[in-house]
Amino acid sequence: MTKTFKTYIMLSTLILIFFLGCKQKEKEDIEVKQVTPVTVCSIGNEEMSDYLELNAVSSYLKKNSVRATIAGTIDQVELNIGDKVEKGQLLYTIKTKEAAALSIKSINADTSFNFKGIIKIISPKTGIISSITHQRGDYVQEGDELAVVAEQSSLVFLMQVPFEMKSYIKARQSCKVILPDNNTLNASVQSNLPVMDIASQTQNIVVKCETNTVIPENLLAMVRILKDFKKQTITLPKECILTNETQNLFWVMKLINDTTAVKVPVKKGIEAKDKIEVTEPLFNANDRIIFTGNYGLEDTAKVTIIKK
Repeated sequence: MTKTFKTYIMLSTLILIFFLGCKQKEKEDIEVKQVTPVTVCSIGNEEMSDYLELNAVSSYLKKNSVRATIAGTIDQVELNIGDKVEKGQLLYTIKTKEAAALSIKSINADTSFNFKGIIKIISPKTGIISSITHQRGDYVQEGDELAVVAEQSSLVFLMQVPFEMKSYIKARQSCKVILPDNNTLNASVQSNLPVMDIASQTQNIVVKCETNTVIPENLLAMVRILKDFKKQTITLPKECILTNETQNLFWVMKLINDTTAVKVPVKKGIEAKDKIEVTEPLFNANDRIIFTGNYGLEDTAKVTIIKK
């Protein structure tokens, strides 16, 4: 073997060792880069509630028409829409045709003439003026509707319930009515109207509120009814639960030691505002679940725990 050939082999060996060392360093760098920083949380054990939320519209079930008792011209109007009125309160005065034909001045001048020609129209019930159909100066016939008095005690919300959800609604069931301004009223389910809306296929359920506040008719609100309740159940923050594109499979990333997380399929139960019940598997209090940094991790992943 010549000296040149020996030199060539030695150089080749050194070059090979150099490249192998570089490859090993690159591999180590890649492994270091694949470690994902995460935060973790522990298993919760608390009560959970599941609610059914349905649309509802305010309505007054009892409405009383204020009608003209004689033909004539409306002389005075003592009401506005939204006014609270008492039973027997003066609402209108009507000048009869005869009084209009005669001079009121001449009638008043003759003390022997008892005819005044002014008829008073009073409220038939205590309630709220929900509509006014005639104003001062209008000519009305006997029996014409002048206004409508809605009885405040008859205020209800008509809750629109899809037929498939009727099983969750029970008579005298307590519930909450949430108004558009976020005020909440205590209420209870009263009865159902035996008619389905042909377009939406919903049935109106009468919900009675406990309030003295004047609420306008046709106000859209939300009724919240308790659907399910569990006193003690395993829970996790919503951020811990991952899912696929079709949202039919769910899983969490669970730490098996301080540096390794594995994928664990789970089944969901009740969902609250920021918590989800986990019905399977049965985690224990010492299990650590990745809270942030879990998105996109492989089934088995290297992680490093950072403080929140």
